[in-house]
Amino acid sequence: MAVLTLANVSGFVDRQILSLLVEPIKRDLHITDTQVSLLAGLGFVLFYSVLGLPIGRWVDRGMRPRIVALGVAVWSLMTAATGMARSFGQLFVARVGVGVGEATLGPAAVSIIADQFPRKLLGTAMSTYMVGTFAGSGVAYALGAYVVGRVDAPGFITLPLVGAIHPWQTVFFWVGLPGLLIALLALTIREPRAEAAAQAVADRSASAVDARTATEPVATFGEVMRYVRANARTVGALSFGFAASASVNYAIGFWLATFLIRTHGWTVQQAGTLQGVLTFTIGPIGVMLGGRLNDAWARKGHLDAPLRVGMLGALAMLLCAGLYPVVPSATLVAVLLVPVNVFAAMPWGAANAAIAEAMPPRMRGQGSAIYQLVVNLVSGALGPTAVALLTDRVFGDPQALRWSLAITTVAGMSIAMALLAWARPAFVQTVERLRAAQ
Repeated sequence: MAVLTLANVSGFVDRQILSLLVEPIKRDLHITDTQVSLLAGLGFVLFYSVLGLPIGRWVDRGMRPRIVALGVAVWSLMTAATGMARSFGQLFVARVGVGVGEATLGPAAVSIIADQFPRKLLGTAMSTYMVGTFAGSGVAYALGAYVVGRVDAPGFITLPLVGAIHPWQTVFFWVGLPGLLIALLALTIREPRAEAAAQAVADRSASAVDARTATEPVATFGEVMRYVRANARTVGALSFGFAASASVNYAIGFWLATFLIRTHGWTVQQAGTLQGVLTFTIGPIGVMLGGRLNDAWARKGHLDAPLRVGMLGALAMLLCAGLYPVVPSATLVAVLLVPVNVFAAMPWGAANAAIAEAMPPRMRGQGSAIYQLVVNLVSGALGPTAVALLTDRVFGDPQALRWSLAITTVAGMSIAMALLAWARPAFVQTVERLRAAQ
């Protein structure tokens, strides 16, 4: 758990740091806003999401710790390579490489954790792993706020073996290269699948479930898709429900600093520091609270516990995140952002637990990849863009960003609650069938 969580922290730092260096990148490499959006969007999200499908199949049949180690090494080296880019094309290739490397972690981590922890602890275990998402994002926001005034300078510096680079490019070495140590640590992770197979062969007293899980053939992609179609309401509704929730989170994460600057006159450093500190400190509290709540409901026999957590988080976000953009005081905004960070983080350990419970063990890697494909593409495409379209096309006023954030939050979280509520009876039936089969 420690290594997987640390890898998740590293991945989110490497993923987010580019967005905090937009202005020096544009100035020194002479690229446009559209090209920057391609680096953050197409260059990362598309490859990260789509390549998760074949990687998910690899996870279902391969040695998962080695897959994690290789993925961490790839994204760390490609982050460092970003620090040597001399053009938009080189930046784009480096960002694709980061996305390819990070596509290994989610399916492998969900699969490993689901094999190592019983259902009564699964929500807490998944939430512990997801702490890395918020810790990594918080570190990136805070680091960006700290370095923006220290490395945003024209000209060049010269480094051994690298040559002349712009000062801001050193940031990618600092955040990328330490990931190679995490890649080595990943090789120390236990492989439950191999242990179960050895136990099944060496010890006749091994449980039938362990023996069957260890010796079952890997599901083909066709088998996985037939299972998904047979459980379309379960997999589809929970995937799109959590995607709607994630869309709001993406929108807030992308536009919060701009909102504080435009509406309340904050500096970039002030806005980035607040966002980083809250994400780093309050986000982990929220995701662990959600995991504990998931497990408490599960112990009481509620098979739909993960969806209940998702619905509760969506309702609280609708109220808190729908309110903070429209209050008149910056102090009140900062106060409201505390519960916003709690409830924005709350569902995500439970969400991973939900897809793990909804898929047979031999399909968990591919099932998790399908879930992540939906969540990442929908949230990455709709969240920030919906806010921008409302501001530009509906209101036609940059100062109306506050209303765009409020409307997007209320709409997105309402959709999330409706879809997760619709998924609940089907999800319970799916989980009951899987338990009966075991």
